[in-house]
Amino acid sequence: MPFTRSELEERERLTLAPYAQFSANTRGRVYTEPPPDWRTHYQRDRDRIIHSRAFRRLEYKTQVFLNGTGDHLRTRLTHTMEVAAIARNVARALRLNEDLAEAIALAHDLGHAPFGHTGEQILNRLMRHHGGFEHNCQSLRIVEELEQKYPGFPGLNLSWEVREGLSKHHTSYDHPVQRRGFTARRCSLEAQVANLADEIAYYSHDLDDGLDAGLLDETQLLEHVSLWRRAAARVKHDHGDLPDECRRYFIIRCLIDAAVRDVVQTSEQLIATSRIKCADDARAWPRSLVSYSPQQRTLNLELRDYLFRNLYFNPVVRQPNLRAAKMLEALFKFYLAHPAELGEQARKRIKTCGLHRAVCDYVAGMTDRYAILECQRLVRPATQPSNTAHSADRSASN
Repeated sequence: MPFTRSELEERERLTLAPYAQFSANTRGRVYTEPPPDWRTHYQRDRDRIIHSRAFRRLEYKTQVFLNGTGDHLRTRLTHTMEVAAIARNVARALRLNEDLAEAIALAHDLGHAPFGHTGEQILNRLMRHHGGFEHNCQSLRIVEELEQKYPGFPGLNLSWEVREGLSKHHTSYDHPVQRRGFTARRCSLEAQVANLADEIAYYSHDLDDGLDAGLLDETQLLEHVSLWRRAAARVKHDHGDLPDECRRYFIIRCLIDAAVRDVVQTSEQLIATSRIKCADDARAWPRSLVSYSPQQRTLNLELRDYLFRNLYFNPVVRQPNLRAAKMLEALFKFYLAHPAELGEQARKRIKTCGLHRAVCDYVAGMTDRYAILECQRLVRPATQPSNTAHSADRSASN
């Protein structure tokens, strides 16, 4: 016999900490639905996110390097999967709701524009007189309005707790605006786990991609990045001389392991000291209870500064992204002048949200590839691509 939802909820009550967010205690959904039979509410949310169009499009969106630059470089989708894996592990170790942490992690980047943070900055500038653009807010728009999969409601109708996690998602480089309806001082501990999992994945795997692309150098990392130096010494001590690829993989593995251990140990101590008794106590607490130690945070800042200087602003990374972002700006302006060229769903939204927001939603939902093809087709018709490639991506961005 399969587990029923009630049995799964009872298992949560027996195994999770009292301050975890229990799925039976969800604040519900905007649109009332019958509860799932063999899944918890957060397991249903996770599945809806994975089956969404916006999730599939992450495969062709830039993480750091322009999508298509290299077969082994990360995309927004592979980054998202890595964040979800780290979030599950940390939540499990802290006896929090693993399903909720995973759902938030899987959805946290759904709203990213093409061409990474450069594309986001372009759209925010173009929308500065029309509400701006910020990818966390856009993630909420996608799950609340833009996905059109269900006959009874717009969006995915996710639980309040998952949407809270998206509303309050932040890292050291990423600070969303306050969203009405999510006014607690903090978010759930599970959402706090997803925040740090994003940061752990972002820095460690960007190191990996930077080394793979030849833009970062191990000798310089040994000299300038304490975290790398410590991890490299540990790998050398435990395994001796290793081939380059294996050595780099194990060093980065050690970096992730050390960060996860630090978060789990520090958070366990902070939670115990706070003496919170339920999930809402964590929301009311004046600061995050899922956190790095001060020492780890200092080391992370050193790594972040190094990556900004040597990777994110490296001309090899920066210039292609800037050129691509100019295509995004040209497309945006073209659609403002020719709204009939928008996808069908985007044209329908003009009446409810205005032309600028409808264009922004449409452009932000594009993959890198589709944005380039549309720019070639509409703005630079002399380089028009084949009809097959165009029609396949056009249906995905409606």
